[in-house]
Amino acid sequence: MAVTAALVKELRERTGLGMMECKKALVETNGDIEVAIENLRKSGQAKAAKKAGRVAAEGKVAFANTGDKAIMLEINCETDFVARDDNFEAFSAKVAAAALEAGVTDVAQIAELEIDGGTVESVRQGLIQKIGENIQIRRAEIVENVEGVIGEYAHGLKIGVLVALKGGDEALSKDVAMHVAATNPMVAHSDDIPAEIIEKEKDIFVAQAQESGKPAEIIEKMIQGRLGKFKKEVSLVDQPFVKNPDITVAKLIKDAGAELIGFTRFEVGEGIEKEETDFAAEVAAAAKV
Repeated sequence: MAVTAALVKELRERTGLGMMECKKALVETNGDIEVAIENLRKSGQAKAAKKAGRVAAEGKVAFANTGDKAIMLEINCETDFVARDDNFEAFSAKVAAAALEAGVTDVAQIAELEIDGGTVESVRQGLIQKIGENIQIRRAEIVENVEGVIGEYAHGLKIGVLVALKGGDEALSKDVAMHVAATNPMVAHSDDIPAEIIEKEKDIFVAQAQESGKPAEIIEKMIQGRLGKFKKEVSLVDQPFVKNPDITVAKLIKDAGAELIGFTRFEVGEGIEKEETDFAAEVAAAAKV
């Protein structure tokens, strides 16, 4: 039987494995999907695939940095315990180094890179079988900067930041990255705030101000004042520097003779809907069996 795209798709849906693994399994069985699944179960790959459906919202942020080019990745697992496992740590570091060298951030492309004598995907599958948790490479971003430095900062395992500066030094870039980790600014400069967010905030301020019953000209001043305050609160350069609130981040950078190019911030698990487990209910239910 010919190995068609439809067969590969069906095997992927039934096992959760990657396209190349599914195609290889089908070629080996001349397109017999049931035998392919049986072979995958025997090899342990299907066991890893079953875990692919479980929510992986823990993990770590991994870095690789050559000085003028750096990458940051979020790699997920199911528990904080595994996030601190030496095997998971080593895997994350190797994936980061390989992705930076190849210059790729697409997760599918990263999966095909070579590490430890195999592909990232094959090593990931092996690690799932060894550790017993779902492991996923969620996202990656590369920052290039030939005009200055790229600073990195990790707050524990879960928050990672890259900061690019024109001029300055590693200590300054790390300080700015630390600030970004702590305050999570929306944008680098107030001019970068999307227009739709400004309008949304303005609508809220208008509704609040109108309830005051003050004259229209006073209300307009109130609205503009609140908008100005909002822009400073969410813009990195306008925020008070966390290590010295008497100065802004803009002044910190300017006094060092540097200029902010941009920043990237990852927080592990952000946007992932986590499963809430009621352990007391599970124990009670088990006791009734």
